Amino acid sequence: MERKHGPSCLGFPLSIFFIVINEFCERFSYYGMRAVLVLYFKFFLHWDDNLSTAIYHSFVALCYLTPILGAIIADSWLGKFMTIVSLSIVYTIGQTVMAVSSINDLTDYNRDGIPDNIPLHIGLSMIGLILIAFGTGGIKPCVSAFGGDQFEEEQEKQRSKFFSLFYLSVNAGSLLSTIITPVLRGEECGIHTKQKCYPLAFGVPAALMAVSLIVFILGSKMYKKAHPQGNIMLQVSKCIGFAVKNRFQHRSKQFPTREHWLDWASEKYDKRLITQIKMVLKVLFLYIPLPMFWALFDQQGSRWTLQATTMDGNFGAIQIQPDQMQTVNPILIVIMVPVVDTVVYPLIKKCHINFTPLRKITVGMFLASLAFVAAALVQVQIDKTLPDFPKEGQSQIKVINLGTDVAKVDFGSGVENVSVESLMATNYMTFDTTSLTRMNIAYGNQTLNQPLNFPGKERHTLLLKNTGGIQTELLLDGLTSKSEDGKNQIRFINNLASTINITMGGTHLGDVKNFSATNYTSFTIGVKEIVVFADNSLTCKNQSISFGYGSAYTIVIQECNNNTLALKYVEDIQPNTVHMAWQLPQYFIMTCGEVVFSVTGLAFSYSQAPSNMKSVLQAGWLLTVAIGNIIVLIVAGASKLSEQWAEYVLFAALLMAVCIIFSIMAYFYTYVDPVETEVQLDEDEKKKMENEKSICENGTGPISQCEL
Repeated sequence: MERKHGPSCLGFPLSIFFIVINEFCERFSYYGMRAVLVLYFKFFLHWDDNLSTAIYHSFVALCYLTPILGAIIADSWLGKFMTIVSLSIVYTIGQTVMAVSSINDLTDYNRDGIPDNIPLHIGLSMIGLILIAFGTGGIKPCVSAFGGDQFEEEQEKQRSKFFSLFYLSVNAGSLLSTIITPVLRGEECGIHTKQKCYPLAFGVPAALMAVSLIVFILGSKMYKKAHPQGNIMLQVSKCIGFAVKNRFQHRSKQFPTREHWLDWASEKYDKRLITQIKMVLKVLFLYIPLPMFWALFDQQGSRWTLQATTMDGNFGAIQIQPDQMQTVNPILIVIMVPVVDTVVYPLIKKCHINFTPLRKITVGMFLASLAFVAAALVQVQIDKTLPDFPKEGQSQIKVINLGTDVAKVDFGSGVENVSVESLMATNYMTFDTTSLTRMNIAYGNQTLNQPLNFPGKERHTLLLKNTGGIQTELLLDGLTSKSEDGKNQIRFINNLASTINITMGGTHLGDVKNFSATNYTSFTIGVKEIVVFADNSLTCKNQSISFGYGSAYTIVIQECNNNTLALKYVEDIQPNTVHMAWQLPQYFIMTCGEVVFSVTGLAFSYSQAPSNMKSVLQAGWLLTVAIGNIIVLIVAGASKLSEQWAEYVLFAALLMAVCIIFSIMAYFYTYVDPVETEVQLDEDEKKKMENEKSICENGTGPISQCEL
């Protein structure tokens, strides 16, 4: 290692402040991008919930698989410093590509607000996510270890404080980013049309990653840089591989059995390494059930965020975005960790309960399972309020009668005639698209027969009027999902005889001809002032109803006389009525589970492993997170459950079953003291050397050995 006694600040090497700032910016970049990712999939790329969830968890899994690669590159080839720099460049490029992929105007050639080349956006997104996964995963095992390298051996106290500061920077970065980037996403931006500002939501994390890289490089001359020493994971893998191979080659009964299958590596590897690997494998065996916990935990960023899009985020003066609910977890972590350590655990100890680390982990898994039961109960209530959108092969039609008489509509295909009173509307009716070929409309003795041609999987509104013959207007509504930001979609229909100009809440909606409609426009919650200017210079005003959260309305302008504006409200989508606050219990229970599971799990693993095998267990721990996200893909894909609450219950049941299995495994586990084991190995090696020396002095040992 290149030892440099560089400048210090507050007793710390000045170089570590560059590393802490680097980590803060990197975590802001990662969690900021990840916070809005699932909504980007759903509302920009127009993927359904299942595909959005699948790609999200595939990305997270890759992020936790690549640390093994990063550790090998750092320890065996480039060293920690160059690995961090190289992969941070890859990381920054990936974040930039993600920001570019979300620019709506990139392929919006006809300027209608919808990208015309979705495959290009998907391709850029996948390239960006792969680069990000290799970047963030590759530097994950290097940055904290590189920070620890900056201290001298006598600075153990300062090194310990550094890791606390480092952990604080991680949580600060993730907390701030999950608050800020959803707000940025909620803004509207664009060159030709205004859309949700995903380029800004991804662009700011990209900028923070560039800052992270620059700050890290600025401290280059102050760092102590260790040369690659070889990776312990490779040694462990080679030893295990040789043992398996040797055992297979000597599987005949003529060869005596050995106490442990790893003992078959003793011909090539020393006893110390084999004993240490046995200790590690004993802990890794306990890791087998753990991925199921992460399968549930990481759905906070996917399923739970999607759940929040169908809820009411009105917290009085504050409007909470669905992806901002994820901030509840880091906030609770900051509160719960000291509370559990200083209050809960001491109370349990006073009750004379032996709350061992493995029992804590079991309780953590149980709590995560309960959190999903709570999520299922919330989902049941949400499902009661959700509209039934058309599925593949279906079309939905709503009829609004603007005429002066009862209208009767026959859509054929064995469906009853629909009767609509004057100035009334039906609910959305669902039809098989292929059967909707013609419709027959009747106003008293007047009839009209018209052909129909629907694209499918869309909602339509049929306007009818009987002034001067039967008039019809078929509108493509374009509403096939709830608004992700809780804003209300409002459109107007002009039922006056002349063209009018409409303004609502300060938003100018333009001229609207007789018997025609505006497009849907987004409005926030609350009461809005509606102003109508008619051709005869009449100005009419009225206050709207108080709009809720995530609704859609069609407002019919019926009359404008004597400054009085008569309006008819037709509800297209019911406002969200289940409040986001109902998600707080599931977040609280899950966070409690994380505190006793994750913190305890890492501490237990480190206490049970030899000092030179910590990185192996760290890799194993990260691998459980990756496998957990892969489990989400498998279970969600194989279950084929149509109801989301049922999927929550399925995951809860699976984790409960795994929790029982783990508790049985934990019951039979015997705790070890690695320090004591290593001392015993040292004594055994010392005795062996003394015996060999004694044999050589007596002249009874092999000449080759005694010469050594």
